[in-house]
Amino acid sequence: MIPGLETDIVDQEAYNRNVERLQTVGLALPLISELADPPAELASKMVDISDVDPDAPDPRNLFRVHWHNGGDRKSLVAVPEHFVLPEALTGVKAKIVVALGDRFPMIHTHKVLAAYGCLIPRLLSGAFDATRHRAVWPSTGNYCRGGVAIATLLGCRSVAVLPEGMSQERFDWLNRWLSDSADIYRTPGTESNVKEIYDACHELSKTPQNLILNQFAEYGNYIIHRAITGPAMERVFGHVNANGQLTARAFVASTGSAGTLAAGDYLKTALGTDIGVIEALECPTLLYNGYGEHNIQGIGDKHVPLIHNVMNSDFVIGVSDRASDGLNMVFNTTVGRRYLADYRGVGQEPISLLSDLGLSAIANILGAIKYAKYMDLGANDVVLTVATDGAAMYRTELGIAEQRYHAGKFDQVLAAETFGRAILGATTDHMIELTRSDRERVFNLGYYTWVEQQGIDLASFDQRRDQSFWDDLMTLVPVWDGMIENVNRA
Repeated sequence: MIPGLETDIVDQEAYNRNVERLQTVGLALPLISELADPPAELASKMVDISDVDPDAPDPRNLFRVHWHNGGDRKSLVAVPEHFVLPEALTGVKAKIVVALGDRFPMIHTHKVLAAYGCLIPRLLSGAFDATRHRAVWPSTGNYCRGGVAIATLLGCRSVAVLPEGMSQERFDWLNRWLSDSADIYRTPGTESNVKEIYDACHELSKTPQNLILNQFAEYGNYIIHRAITGPAMERVFGHVNANGQLTARAFVASTGSAGTLAAGDYLKTALGTDIGVIEALECPTLLYNGYGEHNIQGIGDKHVPLIHNVMNSDFVIGVSDRASDGLNMVFNTTVGRRYLADYRGVGQEPISLLSDLGLSAIANILGAIKYAKYMDLGANDVVLTVATDGAAMYRTELGIAEQRYHAGKFDQVLAAETFGRAILGATTDHMIELTRSDRERVFNLGYYTWVEQQGIDLASFDQRRDQSFWDDLMTLVPVWDGMIENVNRA
């Protein structure tokens, strides 16, 4: 059995203790099917918990771990909150539609959903003992916060593993939620230093009480996004396409752990979309087998995640962190917004939504623009993507970028130059439309991380070439829902 894909109780005593812990903390678990369709399945529940602070460590916030939270992060909306970017912001006629991840509870990012997907099979089977284990969450910042939030609801201890160079706002949040600063494990480097995270986890795994929940290798991350984020994006497209005249052309997203990309597998089946994988041009691993450092925080690098369904991807799109850093200043400073209003004709409502876009969201938008230009898309074409988090997670990065690129003097002229270079001047270089041999190259690149370094057996690695492997994973959703029902009854 692949760890993290348990379908039955593997440790009865640990399972019993988990049930007792859930009773003690008053924690019921939402079904995956409920989180996939909250308007149909959770409407009464959302009314019942309307008084709960979405940022509090309240067990009832688990029922908000879905895409249908309103702007207040309390109410339930029929269509996931999203942003249809105007042509004045994108420079292309195609409609670029961004689902807003900062509506999720506790951490203002959809990574709390990934953490839930990774923990659930182990909790339900007794492979994770909430009374004994420390949950170790290796991450570049958001997933570990989601893991800490859920583990806190369970009343168990967590370890957040993340690079020391990530945004200060991530560490501020962790310091508020973790009582022991020793549970924040800072690894060397920045966004690109994923192997250093794995090395830290190897050390932590030597302590039997530590259970590593590696989002890059946990298939629960893939399953939960394909089951929940995929239908949410389909619902967004259905709303945008109310007149039936539009065509969904692609779903694009930064590679990260590749969990969110699983929504692309759903959308390819449901809507016939391409799947575009975005990575930092400064660390072009999928593009050129390259390496480097960058600041598109939240997307990870220098390896191919085990849960990335490479053989179903259609494009790799390189985006520079200078562009995402620069547009963060344009979108979230007074002078930048004044330029957009006065010279680009962007209305106040779209400008107000720019605060919902974090660094990786901006990179996703740039990747969508490049795809639209490459494919010569028109006004009836739609490119779907997500904003993992919002600008609030990167306020300190504004000053850092201003100093790095503009000697601390970012003005309206520089805002115009930045916008012109990053968006109006976006080109289709550093893109690959993947052939079969290209997919094989990227797939094979993962061998060095997962077989040679991380000890995955070759047969388990190779079975991921076949689309039936990924499709079969989705048969676990009703199985896990049945296990959740059993736990809730107990």
